[in-house]
Amino acid sequence: MTQIQKTNAEWRELLAAKGAEPVAYAVTRQAATERPFTGKYEGHWASGIYRCICCDAELFKSDTKFDAGCGWPSFSQASIDGAIEERVDTSHGMRRVETVCAQCGAHLGHVFEDGPAPTGLRYCMNSASLDFEAS
Repeated sequence: MTQIQKTNAEWRELLAAKGAEPVAYAVTRQAATERPFTGKYEGHWASGIYRCICCDAELFKSDTKFDAGCGWPSFSQASIDGAIEERVDTSHGMRRVETVCAQCGAHLGHVFEDGPAPTGLRYCMNSASLDFEAS
């Protein structure tokens, strides 16, 4: 996908205009992590589509969301192939797989190989990186 390029000031302005919570910039543009069990979508079970808070790209469908008990919204698969890019993350003395929006590069969270069948994946996302569109 084509990457959307903006300055840090433009990303801040865009997120503020959308009414995103203040932590959204730190999460999406600086790879911060929101505290567990604090995000607005952690216990959210409505039907619909989860989109990137920065660029509105479709990322996940609600029927792939599950309760992993980890404190962050968890999904078993992306809704569209290629919507999410994976990068090796060696921060904090760990080796993990970071997930970013393929369209704008926003940090979303991490993906782990301890999810439910059939994928075996757990996309552990920050609520602050997501927007929800009810169906």
